[in-house]
Amino acid sequence: MKRGQAAMEFLMTYGWAILVVLIAIGALAYFGVINPERFLPSSCTLAPGLACEEWKVSGTTVTLKIRNGMGSDLTINNIALDVSTPSGITATYNNDCTSITAGATCTATFGLSSTGTGKFQATINIDYKKSGEELNHTITGTLTTKFE
Repeated sequence: MKRGQAAMEFLMTYGWAILVVLIAIGALAYFGVINPERFLPSSCTLAPGLACEEWKVSGTTVTLKIRNGMGSDLTINNIALDVSTPSGITATYNNDCTSITAGATCTATFGLSSTGTGKFQATINIDYKKSGEELNHTITGTLTTKFE
């Protein structure tokens, strides 16, 4: 009888301690103290062949510097940004990056419908055609950064 009671008290004591720790972690996460998104670096990724070399989101402008690594010249039909964070903001392409020669870069700019603060997240869709080909292709990527 004595052993059973000691084992039960041991389990109950550590059970309560673990429960208190879990509640504390939950409270910190709920109030944003341990938000993992604060520690993630900004990134811009595209499918192989095209690369985001530089990017910046400031005020009502998004700027992307895209490098063509496909080995042939590209004609850019459209670049679209589908903004997911902050919600309610739309991006309009300025149509300033219409072609990229092989190995070169092109700077595309977008106007945002309003300014934001904090995190910026968007999906990038690039519609292009390779030199000498008739079919259009689409590459999808992501942009995650902060407003500057």
